[in-house]
Amino acid sequence: MIELSAGPLVARIVPEAGGIVAALDWRGPDGRWRKLLHAPDGAVAGTASPNLFGSWAMVPFANRAFDGLVDDGERAFRVPANDTGGAIHGFGWQAAWEVVARGRGHTALEHRRTGGPDPYRYLARQEVGLDQDGMTIAMSVTNEADTALPYGIGHHPWFACAPDTRLGMTAAGALVFGDAFRAVGAVALPDGGPYAATPVFATGAETAWSFLGWDGRARIETPSLGLAIDLTAGETLRCPVVWAPAGADFLCVEPQSHAIGSPSETAARAVAPLRRLAPGETLEGWLRIAPRLGGAR
Repeated sequence: MIELSAGPLVARIVPEAGGIVAALDWRGPDGRWRKLLHAPDGAVAGTASPNLFGSWAMVPFANRAFDGLVDDGERAFRVPANDTGGAIHGFGWQAAWEVVARGRGHTALEHRRTGGPDPYRYLARQEVGLDQDGMTIAMSVTNEADTALPYGIGHHPWFACAPDTRLGMTAAGALVFGDAFRAVGAVALPDGGPYAATPVFATGAETAWSFLGWDGRARIETPSLGLAIDLTAGETLRCPVVWAPAGADFLCVEPQSHAIGSPSETAARAVAPLRRLAPGETLEGWLRIAPRLGGAR
């Protein structure tokens, strides 16, 4: 376990369990400590199944490769299944990450894949930094295979959700899902989408969106906690997934570089594909989580 601190922020990272940021806590100007990431008491980070807390890297692709298929229209191959529907969230969350730099408020972690039944060979890197106002995660993946391959990256933060939690964000479009989140097309969202007016998030039903054309800004407001969280992301990670099961005490807003199912689904690939990297080429992205008091816009 690594603990980082800067001003009113403390983060705890578990390198051996996917390099997960297992907790991010903030002491507000009112002196009260608040959890910025969903982190149930007693939760233990692991690699047997995706952790339902904290925030962790998705690499060399984000979200689902149905039936374990990666096909970018130029090359198709299979990756090992780690979920009932095929492969989910890549390999990084199940890997041990090496600590290559560490300071009081900053650390750099690396995960290198040198073998496996598929052609993916890469070096992934995360840099986690705290400052007085928030946490920034910069991530990258470099293709170390001897051939060009399709790559994607993302991060999977889990945020606490209360009955009064509101989500505000706008997007130009979204995937249309068929069965099991498989894309069958895409639709424009001329009014900015379902969260443009910052509605209460909880609806009593499962929520699942794969947005397109996001402006890179989202706000999660929970007046009962006196907390608002601003999530921002760079241009590479503008295909966020928003997901929560019915009745959950968390919500996920996942900045990623491509849509759900882009590794395997033609309809998703048509609008938000993986990035084909030549040997030695790198894909980079960043996200930032910044808290403030209050829940009012």
